[in-house]
Amino acid sequence: MQSYSHMKDMLKIETLAPNFKLLDQNGEEHSLSEYRGFHVLVYFYPKDDTPGCTKEACVIRDMYNDFKSNDVKVFGISSDSVESHKRFEEKYKLPFTLLSDPDKEVIKKYRADGAISTKRISYLIGPDGVIEKVYPKVDPAHHGIEILKDITELKNK
Repeated sequence: MQSYSHMKDMLKIETLAPNFKLLDQNGEEHSLSEYRGFHVLVYFYPKDDTPGCTKEACVIRDMYNDFKSNDVKVFGISSDSVESHKRFEEKYKLPFTLLSDPDKEVIKKYRADGAISTKRISYLIGPDGVIEKVYPKVDPAHHGIEILKDITELKNK
């Protein structure tokens, strides 16, 4: 169990993840409930095409085949517009879904709203829709590796 003081501010492990409906970089709607039966990584980030956010997205991009082979659906969520997400996806050839939350409704539901910008936090949600892991302090350069390690451990339980 992770022991960060930030964790008290996050949704709890073993609780049902709040459902959401948001538009992706192509203007298509996605809801969390559509992906029951899969592990889902929901990662929140402050802003498209900024150094830390680009690093995190590119690390996940470079490991994306490992996510796919483990049946993990990846959602990156920020308050940036659909158009901004499309530019970000195209510039860095991102193979996963970026969701736009301009009103920060989902960002708030998942307690990723910070005083200045969206917090860089993630949730790993199980096939049953229950939160299996929380990541209150994300290191953009190593986050993808950490998640895949956790997926392997969870699948081998």
